[in-house]
Amino acid sequence: MSSVFDTQTAVNPADRGDHTYSAQLEGGWMVGGGLNGGYLLAVIGNALKASLPTKPDPLSISAYYLSATTEGPAQVDVKVLREGGSVATAAADLKQGDDTRITVLATYGDLDREAEDVRTTAVPFDLPPREQCVSNSMAPESLRKIAPLMERFEMLFHPDDIGWAVGEPNNSGELRAWFRLEDGREPDPIELLLVVDALPPVMFTYGQLGWAPTLELTAHVRAKPAPGWLRVRHATRNIAGGMFEEDCEVWDSAGRLVAQARQLARLPR
Repeated sequence: MSSVFDTQTAVNPADRGDHTYSAQLEGGWMVGGGLNGGYLLAVIGNALKASLPTKPDPLSISAYYLSATTEGPAQVDVKVLREGGSVATAAADLKQGDDTRITVLATYGDLDREAEDVRTTAVPFDLPPREQCVSNSMAPESLRKIAPLMERFEMLFHPDDIGWAVGEPNNSGELRAWFRLEDGREPDPIELLLVVDALPPVMFTYGQLGWAPTLELTAHVRAKPAPGWLRVRHATRNIAGGMFEEDCEVWDSAGRLVAQARQLARLPR
């Protein structure tokens, strides 16, 4: 049986015979005034994957969010710019009607190449065992109303990071959580494009609750994740001009840093 994630991020070739794909965007991934940026990035990621069958994995992808995307039909237009020996570069636009909602530039390759060559000085962040963490199922009703996409995940938050949910923000600019999809689907590179934008905005830790629209997001996928729960950390170091940056780390069950991202977003509305 197909995962909800696989079904709802699927793309189909358009009748035109070129690199154009249709998608049906589902409302269960809504947050605030639009669909979640990571969900949309996964949809675009599948269209790029379909256009680059010998290089199926996202390595680097940068997305500019031009306007809010809504539930319903969409189209992804892919343009392959270069396909070299080990990597390919392509551009893609997600459109609804005449409106381009997101424009992307991406590098794709094969993460099975040199998969054993992993050298890093990165150190995993602190996260207690899952039984000591706090489930997103306990989120306040006000948050669940603006972010129905929370039903698509299981997130178990570090107990030090959830004071904002009970009116006691800690001003840390950091959120840490265990993560997996609602149906236990095992993670893969396309899912990582969702995960880097899945946690609530870190501005919640400052007591600023609400939709924080993403302006730009760049993700680097470093390795195929091992089966099991992922560990995710979002953090910010700079808030200025009505915007904040948010850095993300995703670690797999084998203790490897498998994805990183940085985005620029507007302060919550």
